[in-house]
Amino acid sequence: MPRQKQPQSRQKARTDRRRNEDHTAQYDPAAEHEQRKVVRPSYDPVRARTDAQERYIGSIKNKTITFATGPAGTGKTWVCASLAADALRDKRIEKIIVTRPAVEAGESLGFLPGEMEEKFSHYLVPFEEVMVERLGTGAYEYHKRMGNIEGAPLAYMRGRTFRNAIVILDEAQNTTPEQMKMFLTRIGEGSRLIINGDTQQVDIRGKSGLADAIERVTWIPTIGHVRFEKKDVVRHGVIQEILESYERETA
Repeated sequence: MPRQKQPQSRQKARTDRRRNEDHTAQYDPAAEHEQRKVVRPSYDPVRARTDAQERYIGSIKNKTITFATGPAGTGKTWVCASLAADALRDKRIEKIIVTRPAVEAGESLGFLPGEMEEKFSHYLVPFEEVMVERLGTGAYEYHKRMGNIEGAPLAYMRGRTFRNAIVILDEAQNTTPEQMKMFLTRIGEGSRLIINGDTQQVDIRGKSGLADAIERVTWIPTIGHVRFEKKDVVRHGVIQEILESYERETA
């Protein structure tokens, strides 16, 4: 029995659907986006823009533990992430760990949608941007895939020992004294700790672990403390004026 010919309209619909499926399979917006933002590595030396940054760089290079306190926009993130990325590239360390307490501006990670890694990844964007700038896209993705670059909430550091690593604790003003003690005692052979925060922007109740630690341990010769001030802001000049305006309001 001869096969009946399908109506032309149905044949056209199937052909159009097949074309759409083929187009969808070939077009990957995410892949196109990744191709557009490929960054080549930078080998320029990390140069200080202020006296405070100069002291910060010296402390990171020469001290086992460095505390850095002061307002946003002073370059703390850029300097420490750049130096850590360069050390990883030069094989002077084996790992970079970025951590922070899971509290910011009164919100916890539970406030954000998604799994824990996805939630925490938002907090790491400033560090990732700097490390991509220093290492290049390919090397950064390789090190992250191999576990050589890691980000996790501070609570996940309990029970670990840091070896041959640079470990950066950001937003440290939101740690408790107990959390800070736990973090400081994780340090192992060949590691350095960098602890950043602003003691004027505490979002937790009770005493800040950052202020407490600075009072307790900065007398130790292998521990440094660098203070940044409003005059050290390098991100944008208007930030100094914003900070001064808020200080006048609260005075």
